[in-house]
Amino acid sequence: MDDKLKRQRHSLSHILAQAVKSIYPKAKLGIGPAIDTGFYYDIDFGGEEFNDEILPILEEKMREIIKKDLPFTQSLKSRADAVKYLNESMEDYKIELINTDIKDDQIGFYSTGNEYVDMCEGPHVKSTGEIKLDAFKLSHLAGAYWKGNEKNKMLTRIYGLAFESKEELEKYVELQEEAKRRDHRKLGKLLDLFTFSELVGSGLPLFTPKGTILRDQLSGFSEQLQKDSGFQKVAIPHITKIDLYKKSGHWDKFGGELFLVQSQETNDQFAMKPMNCPHHAQIYASRIRSYKDLPIRYYETTVVYRDEKAGEMMGLSRVRSITQDDAHIFCRPDQIEAEFSNIMSMIKTLYSALGMNFKARLSFRDAAQPEKYLGDDEHWTDAQKSLENIAKKLELDYFIAEGEAAFYGPKIDIIVIDALGREWQCATEQLDFVQPMRFGLKYTDQTGTEKTPVMIHKALLGSIERFLSVYIEHTAGNFPLWLSPVQAIIIPIGEKHVEYAKGIMDKMKVAGLRVELDDANERMQNKIRVATEQKVPYMLVLGDKEIEKNVVSVRLRNGNDLGVMYAEELIERMVVENKEKR
Repeated sequence: MDDKLKRQRHSLSHILAQAVKSIYPKAKLGIGPAIDTGFYYDIDFGGEEFNDEILPILEEKMREIIKKDLPFTQSLKSRADAVKYLNESMEDYKIELINTDIKDDQIGFYSTGNEYVDMCEGPHVKSTGEIKLDAFKLSHLAGAYWKGNEKNKMLTRIYGLAFESKEELEKYVELQEEAKRRDHRKLGKLLDLFTFSELVGSGLPLFTPKGTILRDQLSGFSEQLQKDSGFQKVAIPHITKIDLYKKSGHWDKFGGELFLVQSQETNDQFAMKPMNCPHHAQIYASRIRSYKDLPIRYYETTVVYRDEKAGEMMGLSRVRSITQDDAHIFCRPDQIEAEFSNIMSMIKTLYSALGMNFKARLSFRDAAQPEKYLGDDEHWTDAQKSLENIAKKLELDYFIAEGEAAFYGPKIDIIVIDALGREWQCATEQLDFVQPMRFGLKYTDQTGTEKTPVMIHKALLGSIERFLSVYIEHTAGNFPLWLSPVQAIIIPIGEKHVEYAKGIMDKMKVAGLRVELDDANERMQNKIRVATEQKVPYMLVLGDKEIEKNVVSVRLRNGNDLGVMYAEELIERMVVENKEKR
């Protein structure tokens, strides 16, 4: 966000607060920052109820203020004077900010002309007249806990959009409308892929037969890539003594996110596993290892559990039961580059088959906050240099993000770009010098000297649930043939054509295709409409003419008519398409 646009967005949040106070003088203000798409303001309306119908009213009030071309003027008050001023206007949240978050002796305020004053750091434009009337709009309301803490009061967050021009605003609004049409929660229900149950619990998705096929196809491809690349499958339990995570360092970092389980028999305290790496480390530690054994590569597709906050869960994008196509490599330092290259080759193959572009984020530690990370400076410096050298040699489109590293080491995160241009972090490969040392993992080198291996964490899809939320929206549910839960549907025109249809279906199933027969007593056009809504790739229509010529009439979900084909010809086409993952 450039400085000019940031000033405009921040100024709009100030103007929004002014508009709110002019209509609701008893409203209390929280915070109102500029964000990537515009701005928002958190407001306590004292229990007064309203809905999105208030937005046009507030927006019109904002336009009135902008048209007055009021200057933004900064002033400073001492802490005592600021609190006194805010007390008079009963701005309790602003006073709390002064007492808990603001360390400066002088508190900034901005006024718009002589009409309104708000505690604010700025920056703002010089006057309201600089803001384009057709380049912003209020978009929606949402609930937001004060300071993001669910123990605090729920405030009303008013979101606004703001861009450089009317055209950019309209383009973004159009994109958002398309995003709503592609919402994976909506499509998941329409395509019967997954569901949720209050009896099971929030954040715990239940996958239907169709959704399970989709999951299995994805995880099966990931597993096959790993098998072909020298990984060995392992299996671990879903609970563990918390001692394991205290030893690994995860307890201190993530103890509050764990589901705890108490043994009534031994009184030991267990945790539902939130990650798999410490378990895989124990498999490595179960035997004496030589340098000749390395690299050792373990993989499994398994579920981990994290106690996510209720307000942060949404569909499949953030859940409490997280399926990972997880793997861990134990290798010598001289093998790091080859292992990262091997992983990147798998990532390129996977995302090419999925039709998704990506770039790489080198997630490094924040050197200004070393207390957030385990391990010494030398290891971190060496690890980060290694990753950047690897990114250069592999000619990755990459950027460096300080502060995004795992607590045990830097990583290469894969940022996939969906059909709407949105970016999502999915795959990852992470370098870890810390856990092998904490667990005392060893191997003997050529001289018989004990050395500590390096650990590499890898996931191709990442969280399969989260990836599905991205991919369903990327494809709008139009999955490629190899991923489609139902690859073809056979539509006999009348009851007398059903037997012929069953024969075709049997041939297709023998070829390994996923096919269904729609023999419902409905009109053919209605059956085609339903199949199209269900985004089935192939529709086979059968009637008297097709039976007479021993053929099928083939339609695609995009409406294209392929004409008549022999069943064997169509089956061969689909088998090849499956094999080539098209």
